[in-house]
Amino acid sequence: MDKRVLTAHVPIDLAQRLDSFAERRDRSRGWVVKQALTSYIDWEEEKDRLTLESLEEAERLGTIPHEEIAAWAESLPTDNPLPPPGPRKE
Repeated sequence: MDKRVLTAHVPIDLAQRLDSFAERRDRSRGWVVKQALTSYIDWEEEKDRLTLESLEEAERLGTIPHEEIAAWAESLPTDNPLPPPGPRKE
């Protein structure tokens, strides 16, 4: 596998935490950084995918205006609660 060296300036306290963590895990600093970057990028890519999926669903199904949700929520503890609002395309 091809590799490339990356350099990053980090606060001293973070570098110390990294060193301590790597030592406790009996792993190299590079191994910990590689795991952390992989996890972070996987997490962010999944968030991006879910955001796009949600936007597409909102476009397809419609949305519920905030005012309608707020009015419905405020009506819940009353004697005459409103029916839950449904999505609509605007």
